[in-house]
Amino acid sequence: MPKLDHPYRSLTNGEWLRGNLHTHTTQSDGSNRPQRVINDYAKRGYDFLAISDHDTYTSTRDCRQWNDKGMVLMPGNEVTAKGPHILHVAADRYVEPLAQRQEVINQITAGNGLAVIAHPNWWDAFDGTPITQMQEWVGYHGLEIYNGLIGRLMGSPYCTNKWDLLLSQGRRLWGFANDDSHYGPDVERGWNVVYSKKRTVKEITSALAAGRFYTSSGVVISSIRVRGNRIKIETENAAVINVISDFGRRVGSADGPQIDFEVPEGVRYVRFECWGVGEQFAWTQPFFVS
Repeated sequence: MPKLDHPYRSLTNGEWLRGNLHTHTTQSDGSNRPQRVINDYAKRGYDFLAISDHDTYTSTRDCRQWNDKGMVLMPGNEVTAKGPHILHVAADRYVEPLAQRQEVINQITAGNGLAVIAHPNWWDAFDGTPITQMQEWVGYHGLEIYNGLIGRLMGSPYCTNKWDLLLSQGRRLWGFANDDSHYGPDVERGWNVVYSKKRTVKEITSALAAGRFYTSSGVVISSIRVRGNRIKIETENAAVINVISDFGRRVGSADGPQIDFEVPEGVRYVRFECWGVGEQFAWTQPFFVS
């Protein structure tokens, strides 16, 4: 029987929190001031929000100057100049945009923050971050498998192709979904739903680092349960749930809002894509097979 290693083991004594980790304001190239952006996300029921302006470090001290409207405000930065963009989530220091991006990742992971590759399938050649660089770099925590902004730009907002390739090559990386919001219509396109013990930056960051979250653009996952090599996913509004494995191969599928799947022998990992109406999806993190 395959043995599963996955991040959903400790879903007790906590709560699911929804948040966006990629947000721009007038501090870089966003159209709205930070407080107005915060107000907008709070009205939509978000639990946490990171301000990640381009090459602009928004610190914990900066966050304290604004009214959080009941949300957890997380420090951040989008390392931008001189190379592919890397989100510095829960940043505890300013990291310069060095052309050698491996050094950027090293500096991020030397602190308490997380390094997340932003919109890898941006641009006309779908090479916002080429797969060869993502294969070369080490130490980063994950990549944006969905970036809402790119839906109105060149390239694809989705990046499960590079995710599956990296997972199939033995990398353990988490998938993130973010707005990359620059103005109002960019908001509430993709988000991360984190199971956190407390409503603090430290606890949310810890959950993100451990992969204790799923990502969504509209489908709500209500339950993730594992018993032996069986995985049961329940949602509120999925029409179809697909099981994806090595190199993007579909190894299972179920119509309706839930699936009960037995992981077969001979695969490296499985993950679940929950398809709703239109462009409403949810993506679990990988369940690694050992």
